[in-house]
Amino acid sequence: MAPTEPGTTPELPDKHDASGTSVTDSPSATRAAPEAPEMPEASGAPAEAFDALYKSCAATLFRQTFLLTGRRNLSQESVARAFARAWEHWPEVAVDRDPAGWVRAAAYEYAMSPWHRLRRPHRPLDPPPAEPGARALLGALLDLPPSYRRTLLLYDGVGLDLPETAAETEASTPATASRLMNARAALAERLPEPAEPSSPTEQSALLHQQLGSLARAQPPDSLPSPDAIRRDSERRARVWTGAAISFTLLIIGLTLFTLATAPSRYETPESPAQQVGGVPPRGGPQKLTPQDLNLRKKLQGELVRGPARLVPDAG
Repeated sequence: MAPTEPGTTPELPDKHDASGTSVTDSPSATRAAPEAPEMPEASGAPAEAFDALYKSCAATLFRQTFLLTGRRNLSQESVARAFARAWEHWPEVAVDRDPAGWVRAAAYEYAMSPWHRLRRPHRPLDPPPAEPGARALLGALLDLPPSYRRTLLLYDGVGLDLPETAAETEASTPATASRLMNARAALAERLPEPAEPSSPTEQSALLHQQLGSLARAQPPDSLPSPDAIRRDSERRARVWTGAAISFTLLIIGLTLFTLATAPSRYETPESPAQQVGGVPPRGGPQKLTPQDLNLRKKLQGELVRGPARLVPDAG
């Protein structure tokens, strides 16, 4: 199967009824659209509605994120963070037309974040499956570029149609179709079995069956309870709220301190001192010598008997 150009839309099977919550709902070759989970009225019991959504989607979402990452711990963390974020934004999620899709998009975004490469616990992959076919499929899937992997999982695994897949991956429909066909071609090179069906519909059904079998082999036995998710979400909200309030009070305090200590009028700063050269020495009488000082003392000590007069000599 030759890769298609990004500007062209290849022939793909139409799926108008796939709401998309699981890769494990239809193990047969003919794919059935998974049904959305039934939830209580959000206005009456938000916690019950959240718990119903969690119980119906958490295990499936864990299996999906494992196919994206190949790491169980990261998949569990992604599911927990996605549902914690959903509880923080529950008024928005409760009225969304597809709450499961809202949580799925949040879990996928967190699971495929490139920052996880810097975290040592999430660097190595988990041991591959023992079955050769499953091991080869998972290895080929993880070797795909992240955008191709997510597109293939949403379309052939979850069961979304092409416009829904394009919307969730934030790409155009032609680009999404190109990613899907290129991902199928890459899998066909690594796995000869997906290339055997003659039509795209049969190939999509076969990939759906294989991805479902691979996902069902991952037991979600260590997922936290919905109560723990809600408590953790509320605790995080309290911590962030307290941090925001503390930061706001700090800014207000610094502002008040600045207003109290700042000068009320402008004062011209003093010019820096400079060395002055070329000034002549100070003029005036010179410093008295010791003889001059003795004479002045002597004159000041004698009695004054009148002004001394010069008598002219008549002779």
